[in-house]
Amino acid sequence: MPPRSPYDNLVHPRTQKKPVPQVEAEHDLVVEDPSSGFVGAVVRCEKDVVHLEDRFGKVRGYPLGPGFWVDGRPVVLVRPKQAGPAGPLRSASGSTYVDNARARVARAGRIYVEGKHDAELVEKVWGHDLRIEGVVVEPLHGVDDLPGIVRDFKPAAGRRLGVLVDHLVTGSKETRIANQVTGAHALVVGHPFIDIWQAVKPSVVGIPAWPVVPKGQPWKEGVCAALGWEDDTGYVWAQRILARVKTWTDLEPVLIGRVEELIDFVTTD
Repeated sequence: MPPRSPYDNLVHPRTQKKPVPQVEAEHDLVVEDPSSGFVGAVVRCEKDVVHLEDRFGKVRGYPLGPGFWVDGRPVVLVRPKQAGPAGPLRSASGSTYVDNARARVARAGRIYVEGKHDAELVEKVWGHDLRIEGVVVEPLHGVDDLPGIVRDFKPAAGRRLGVLVDHLVTGSKETRIANQVTGAHALVVGHPFIDIWQAVKPSVVGIPAWPVVPKGQPWKEGVCAALGWEDDTGYVWAQRILARVKTWTDLEPVLIGRVEELIDFVTTD
């Protein structure tokens, strides 16, 4: 047998396999089992088992460890760490979390947002703050209904109305309607995005940027087609987007500022 060379055990850097990253199986994390094609969100994590629920409500249990994909990449699922608080607890909006606080009786004032997805995002990030302040958020279901809602609501001192509108840019229909109803006790603000989906940072959902959808094509459906996502926009929103939003830092600053402005407006006597 020829003598061994001191270089026999060396491996060229390009041939070295990168270690598979470990990912904590946190609640709502979207995970794929490539062997069966099952895709679901984490609903429960036990000592050695993670339970995934797909968009049809079917739940499967899998042993923690390797063999999963997250965002199209192989990962090793591990139990979430039980970390203790290092300081004052913070809510998802970044405010100080008030533990065991009862929700305040709802104010007469309200915040309206343009659609169900908008309301769910505001609730997920600012829900704690809204309950402490007694502010109710309701979906608007279309800016065309805004003049009638404001007229029926009858904003007044102690009964302020705040409205968050999508695509509030110069010259748009939304801007013209907002100018008609804004007054001393009614404030309409907005963000420049076509849809609230865009207010979530692309990196949070694992894409470099939100796709440009041609005019005349439904925006959400166009995004799903361009990214190769499921054609069920409700599932995409719940599992691919909203589930990955954890705190205000996952959102674009322009949305954060507008929501904070509305909360301040309706809670000012």
